[in-house]
Amino acid sequence: MLLTEKMKEDIFSSSERDIINYLFKQRENIKDKTTKQIAEETYTHPSTLIRIAKKLGYNGWVELKNRFLDEIEYLNSHFSSIDANFPFNEQDNLMTIANKMAILNQTTISDTLSLLNYDDLQKATNMLDEAGHIKIFSMYHNLLLCHEFKLNMNRIGKHVSLCTVDPHFEAVNSDRETCAIVISYSGESEEIVRLLPLLKRKKIPIIALTSIGDNTLTKYADCILRITTREKLYSKVGSFSSNDSISFLFDVLYACVFSKDYQNNLEFKVRISKYFDHRKSSNKVMQEGKQDYN
Repeated sequence: MLLTEKMKEDIFSSSERDIINYLFKQRENIKDKTTKQIAEETYTHPSTLIRIAKKLGYNGWVELKNRFLDEIEYLNSHFSSIDANFPFNEQDNLMTIANKMAILNQTTISDTLSLLNYDDLQKATNMLDEAGHIKIFSMYHNLLLCHEFKLNMNRIGKHVSLCTVDPHFEAVNSDRETCAIVISYSGESEEIVRLLPLLKRKKIPIIALTSIGDNTLTKYADCILRITTREKLYSKVGSFSSNDSISFLFDVLYACVFSKDYQNNLEFKVRISKYFDHRKSSNKVMQEGKQDYN
């Protein structure tokens, strides 16, 4: 759940609610304000700010303030010209819809990239590269997005399974050579949450693909990659943005694993493909060159 959503819950006293309303009104302007200044401007006591932080699960006010500012910055960036939930309307003609969908896709990629950081990406890459078996757990509609990743990874000798039929058995029937990728936009899907303790008991490292903010999945994950978080759960035309974000993350993960042994992976992939792919084309763009990978 986003921090800004959690702050709207009915768990605060009237004085605490006054401070939270102040934060939503001031937003970025609180960056350089001390607890004393905020308390004076809200006619409260500085200790009230500490109580708010504790209720929201933070060690202190500074930690809460920094997380709040990071989230506000994220919500203010990108997506200023398009609504991820309703990217087009009923008056739009076909080419207008096509253009808006292109803007949505481009904006989603930029937004997802802004959520990536080097340390998490390196950790996820190493976890996948070292794994003897990669298992992907998610709801079925998300697993449909993973087939290309599975094919790409299999073509460089990495064994990937999409756990569609009996995910709980797949979780129990895993060993320490397994790495789990768990996808959940909300991080609270009941079916997924039930899997997490099983994976932890088996000491299976978990890479989570989920929304920004804290949720049950992030508490169990060893590495977290964030999905663009702009869509409602169901009040939307489609899951365009979250789907594009997940697909982009999988493309990045495959490319990063590929790059760990670039030349050998390239030679292996091309050499094997030459045996099975016998397509021909009169289009020069598609025609293969004479370079031979033996």
